[in-house]
Amino acid sequence: MELLTAIKGRRSIRKFKPDKVPKNLIREILNEAGWSPSWGNTQSWEFYILTGKTLDEFKEMSLEKPSTGLPPSPDVYMPENWLPAMKLRYVEVGKVVLSTLGIKREDKKSRDDYYRDMATLFGAPCLILACNSRDLAVEYPMLDIGIITQTICLLAHDKGLGTCIMAATVRYPDAIRKIAGIPDDKRIILGIALGYPDPDSPLNNIPRQRAEIDEFVHWTE
Repeated sequence: MELLTAIKGRRSIRKFKPDKVPKNLIREILNEAGWSPSWGNTQSWEFYILTGKTLDEFKEMSLEKPSTGLPPSPDVYMPENWLPAMKLRYVEVGKVVLSTLGIKREDKKSRDDYYRDMATLFGAPCLILACNSRDLAVEYPMLDIGIITQTICLLAHDKGLGTCIMAATVRYPDAIRKIAGIPDDKRIILGIALGYPDPDSPLNNIPRQRAEIDEFVHWTE
């Protein structure tokens, strides 16, 4: 697959087939992704792969925790405030997803059903958790995580797999550590749902939009 085709063709997958992803294929993707650039070649990333019974336990936890009223406490907090243009893009994605499913704003039950589907990774048979050390400063190691995450997603797309980068997967890190055996000195950054996309799902065919270049590029001469 040509690079530009991979970049434009990769999308967030919101419905996966139940087929398992072979372990050797996951290893191949992560081995190749290891060639991603990092600050000073520090390669500060670490990954924990959840499949099978471990992933089932994770999904059960993800469904159970919100119902207890326990507020999320992620290792990396999502920003509460966005600039207007950014917030508009974020809101529009939510609207498109719900309208594609035919869910009206006042239909709380259907919205909750969708969020439960999200909690179970849209049916993905694999979750890749990206972590780094708590001993590191946040900023540059976080850039490294972002770079290798993009590489993983492009490689997966090239091999016929799909991904969804999900902040929702890391809302309860203490519970995740117990399930996945992640040491306390590791910061859990994000999760990548991985699997074979369901090509017939409307959610995997929703239109996507990107800003025009003049909205985010500034020239100086």
